[in-house]
Amino acid sequence: MSNGFACIGLSNPKNPENVGIILRAAGCYGVNSVFYSGQRYQKAREFMTNTQKVHERIPIIHSQDLRDSVPLGATVVAIELVEGAKPLIEYEHPKNAFYVFGPEDGSLKDDVLAWCDDVVYIPTIGCMNLAATANVVLYDRMAKSGTADYSIERIRESQDTNNNTRV
Repeated sequence: MSNGFACIGLSNPKNPENVGIILRAAGCYGVNSVFYSGQRYQKAREFMTNTQKVHERIPIIHSQDLRDSVPLGATVVAIELVEGAKPLIEYEHPKNAFYVFGPEDGSLKDDVLAWCDDVVYIPTIGCMNLAATANVVLYDRMAKSGTADYSIERIRESQDTNNNTRV
C-alpha cells in the first residue's frame, strides 16, 4: 500500500473534541486531508484536543457534499455499523482510500451509502465513539499495509518531549 493516500470525510460532525482527536490521528497515520459536511462543527470549531496542531499541516475542508470531495482514484469506504457491511478484521484496505464516517449522534444516510464502494464495520459490543472508530480504522490500515516503521528512530521521533522511558 506504499505510495497510496488516505483521506477522511466526516458527515455532519458535531463535537469539536472528536474532530480534534481525528485530526491528531490523521497526523499519526499519514492522512492527507480531512473533509467535513454540515454546519454543526463549523459553529464549534475549536481544536481543543488537537495538541499537535495537525490542522496546520493537514487541511480540514468544509464541503457541502462529501461526494464532491472524493479524490480522483480513491475507493470510498463507509465505516458504519450496519447489516451487510464487511468486518474490518477481514477488510483489505485500498491503496487510495476516502474513509467516510457518520455523525456522533446518527448513522450515514442511505443516499451516502449508495455512492460508497465498500461498507465496513468494526465488530464490537455496542457502538464506538467517532474519534475512536477513526483511530481504529487508520491503525488497521497502517498495520495491514506492511509499511509500519518499527524502528527505534521512529519511537524517538514520535515520543512526547516529556517521555524518556525505556524498557
